[in-house]
Amino acid sequence: MKKFQLDRQADIIESVLAAHNIEGRVWGGVVTPRFIRFDVTTALGTRVQKVLALREEVAMRLGVPDIRVYRKGDAIRVEVPRSDAAVVRFEALFKRIKRLPPMTAILGVDEEGSPLLLKITSPDIAHVLVAGATGSGKTMLLKTLALSLALTNPQHRLRLALIDPKARGLTSLADLPHLIRPIEIDPEQAVKLLEGLVVEMERRDRMHFNAPAILVVIDELADLRMVAGKRVENALTRLTQRGREAGVHVVVATQRPQASILGGLVKANLPVRMVGAVTSPEDAKVATGIAGSGANRLRGRGDFLLVARQEIVRFQAPYIADDQIRILVRKLRSSPKEPVS
Repeated sequence: MKKFQLDRQADIIESVLAAHNIEGRVWGGVVTPRFIRFDVTTALGTRVQKVLALREEVAMRLGVPDIRVYRKGDAIRVEVPRSDAAVVRFEALFKRIKRLPPMTAILGVDEEGSPLLLKITSPDIAHVLVAGATGSGKTMLLKTLALSLALTNPQHRLRLALIDPKARGLTSLADLPHLIRPIEIDPEQAVKLLEGLVVEMERRDRMHFNAPAILVVIDELADLRMVAGKRVENALTRLTQRGREAGVHVVVATQRPQASILGGLVKANLPVRMVGAVTSPEDAKVATGIAGSGANRLRGRGDFLLVARQEIVRFQAPYIADDQIRILVRKLRSSPKEPVS
């Protein structure tokens, strides 16, 4: 992105503010792979809502379909989609990070351009909800999250239980040596797997140990609920309520994280949310748990919000082709005792 283009967009933002008698200026920002963020300050006494209400007009003047406008600290941020959006490659991002702490997953690149990581075993995390409409990049995020953990954590530290009712999303991970059993695609067998993990959790509680960590990844919970209903909810409720102390962690993906799909107790025990593009402000509020998050203005294809402790970080999840995943998995299997470098 050339400087004169950035200056021109900053000038347009300032001109729209001036046209509405708002004294403000663009004083900084950052260029990310998918969008450009402009940081705006306004004169003392300016109502924030007055600036936020200009979102449509600013987008029209910039000639883009939509923008995201929100307050962050003492500044108002304007995020403008790039016409020349770049892809974040998993392989390049993985090589960029010299050393990952144990049980830490790569999520992508944050709004400052830095790698965004998530330590699954942290007490503040434990379990994760991934939400977003079709095309948001949920399945790719699940794959890169699981892959990054498998590449850097040996089997004595991490085991994986993958559930894929669609029978196509997670298949490139089928040969990972960390799998407790083959990827489960049959809903009835998937429920039995979850119930078996509840039994394992209770055994670990009695024996007072929690290793190796077990990560349960479910791609599209709604498909599972259609078949297995209450049994799925009961098992997931137990795992998300008590699993952390036993080293059992859950990552569950769904298009709409409604209580009717997740169950109220399950939803309450998923403290971290990664939300991709959704179709409406109402869906955005349901998915993030926060009004005005702007999740309905995300661009899809890996454009996500990380929501934790009422804080929001926008990030771009990485992409990796299934063929490349299989190459990395084969490399891992050829040297299963050592993480891939």
